Amino acid sequence: MHVETLDEALEPFVVEGLISEVITTIKSGKEAVVYCCRAGTAIDAELLAAKVYKPRSFRSFRNDAMYREGRVILNKRDARAFAKRTQHGREVGSGLWTNHEWETLRLLYRAGADVPAPIAQSAGALLLEYVGDEEAAAPTLKACDLTPDEASAAYEAILRNIELWLQNNVVHADLSAYNVLYWHGQATVIDFPQAVDPRFNGNAYSLLHRDLENIHRYFARYGVTLDASELTERYWRAYERP
Repeated sequence: MHVETLDEALEPFVVEGLISEVITTIKSGKEAVVYCCRAGTAIDAELLAAKVYKPRSFRSFRNDAMYREGRVILNKRDARAFAKRTQHGREVGSGLWTNHEWETLRLLYRAGADVPAPIAQSAGALLLEYVGDEEAAAPTLKACDLTPDEASAAYEAILRNIELWLQNNVVHADLSAYNVLYWHGQATVIDFPQAVDPRFNGNAYSLLHRDLENIHRYFARYGVTLDASELTERYWRAYERP
């Protein structure tokens, strides 16, 4: 379930000594607000990012059933409420996205993917590694003006990540230059609530293709070429290979 206020969402992190104060807002989106926080004494870091989800108003992706395919609600009462779209059902639906993002980040970080380190989870927030410094958070690729060498290196890194995610049964499904952070030559991918598992989601192939098309669209300005269809087929064949 989600909590109603910022203080409620962050209180567990404060109690555990993970954060000591909120410094500033990094980004405000439809489903969440991301804050830069000063780390507490219980963790060896200076800054952390807190992604606080908006209560009962989690972003409704277009055709969200496409992303939810394969996700199971085990509690029968919750499943009925979700199907009937009651207030409790909407809260259950929000939890499907937020818990899924947490578990996906944990999986991919352990696998060595370039994602923020997941630190802790509360009822309404995720505490993550902060990318940037106290002066500014890392910009997204969309806001960057890269050199040709930087663009080539970032492009290759993102493709390696897409392959690694797929090896771990994850397709991002909403990948674009807006959710890749770029800091000191390093690309870090964020925002995984809509990620799908290709073992259980029949839309995974088309979503992978869309991710690769989006990446091509951004890097084409730097002269980097990518045949999204050919690459999707190659990655998918490697994924399905026994």
